[in-house]
Amino acid sequence: MRNLLIILLLCLSSLGMSQELNCTVVVNAQQTGSENLQIFKTLEKQLTEFVNNTKWTNKVFAPQELIDCSMNIIISEYSGQVFKANIQVQSSRPVYGSSYSTPTYNFNDKQFTFEYLEYQNLIYNPNQYVSNLISVLAFHVNLILALDADSYEKNGGQEYYKQAQTILNYSQQDNSQGWKLEDGLQSRFTYIDNVLSPTFKEFRSTLYDYHRLGLDVMSDDPKKGKEAITKSLESFKAMNSRRPNSFLLRTFFDAKSDEIEQIFTDGPQVKIANLKDILQSVAPIHSSKWRNIKF
Repeated sequence: MRNLLIILLLCLSSLGMSQELNCTVVVNAQQTGSENLQIFKTLEKQLTEFVNNTKWTNKVFAPQELIDCSMNIIISEYSGQVFKANIQVQSSRPVYGSSYSTPTYNFNDKQFTFEYLEYQNLIYNPNQYVSNLISVLAFHVNLILALDADSYEKNGGQEYYKQAQTILNYSQQDNSQGWKLEDGLQSRFTYIDNVLSPTFKEFRSTLYDYHRLGLDVMSDDPKKGKEAITKSLESFKAMNSRRPNSFLLRTFFDAKSDEIEQIFTDGPQVKIANLKDILQSVAPIHSSKWRNIKF
């Protein structure tokens, strides 16, 4: 009986270590005109199992600690085993003392071409190129993990950013787009290059200050939390002066603009005249939202 109990505990421990994500994967093939083909349903099922069941870290995640995320894959073309698509990846994390989840990652990856044979094995090797399909998914998973960790601990996501960079480096052997400097300013290369560059050093500290010192404080002290969020966002001014309109800032505000508007149009008022000007400068595409912010 004792041996059976030990085996059960080991199995439960192994299960806890093998999963970090609660990810919804959707494969949308409407643009192909053949969305009802079984291969698309099989692909969706396999990718869901791959993302949620792969052991991405050496840490133990309790069920309530799983990171909520989604991957929406829109396939525009396919021929045989070759698929052309874009993938919208989003994630969120809970805010302390509330039922609210705050968005942490929003990346619309438009450079996603892959080969897939129905029912093929999907196996991730952190140190070796397997396929562009595996590389793209693993790259975004590591960014989900990195941004989540950075929001709880200063520079807490370093190992996951470095793993994303490793994936990028070994995936450059493939001819697929998104992995190289010449693939444009909205690529996977640009994102990880930016986030690890001293040019954007304020980005990661802002993630911590915004979430841990700001949002997580608001349930106990809304004004103090808002003041911390204000200060954290103001730090983007220096970063933007070095590299205006960066892809890194655009992805941040794609995830956060609605939330920021909501925070500063409700609750206790804080001094934000300077913040409003900074937001207009660093994220002008969301100017209509910034105009709604109250002093």
